[in-house]
Amino acid sequence: MGIKIAVLDVRSGNVNSVCRALAHAGAQVELTADPQLILEAKGLVVPGVGAFAAVMEKLTALRADQLIERRLAGGQAVLGICVGLQVMFERGTEHGEHAGLGQWPGSVDLLPAPIVPHMGWSPVEPPEGSTLFAGVERERFYFVHSYAMQSDLAARIGGANPPLVTWAKHGARFVAAVENGPLTATQFHPEKSGEAGARLLCNWLDSL
Repeated sequence: MGIKIAVLDVRSGNVNSVCRALAHAGAQVELTADPQLILEAKGLVVPGVGAFAAVMEKLTALRADQLIERRLAGGQAVLGICVGLQVMFERGTEHGEHAGLGQWPGSVDLLPAPIVPHMGWSPVEPPEGSTLFAGVERERFYFVHSYAMQSDLAARIGGANPPLVTWAKHGARFVAAVENGPLTATQFHPEKSGEAGARLLCNWLDSL
């Protein structure tokens, strides 16, 4: 029996592929919006597809903002994917300025690139000591996004244990992933990133 993982049911297009990828990695997966199941699971995955404000609206309607806060306050693991990473920041500027969950400081802004969205496979630059990227440091991952966090999160937070930030580039360098205690998030889609994404999900499960 695998580790119990709750995938937050935000009614978005990628939830089933996320569930399949986690099950393939050995997890016991429950697609749910039930607060008790979310709080009891060993890990919670927060997927996000679409605009920042729309994802935040769905999270708030499900009271998932409160459930995520409770999990993190208790040291329980949360993994955000794509817009699920973006909403962890204070705000996003897609179609106006909107408040995020505020787990991390800063704003998610439009990429200054000739072509957006950034769509396709890109290499990443993990930091020393990354658990998430162990064995896949030199691999490419699949991105679909127009907005991103572009400033140095580790410098913003500081302290004795700053988050481990992985970078990628499209027009400018942007945050591709963050490892910050119980809170982990990726701008790319591990469930669409082939063997590299599967290994990354295994790494996350092994860290729980």
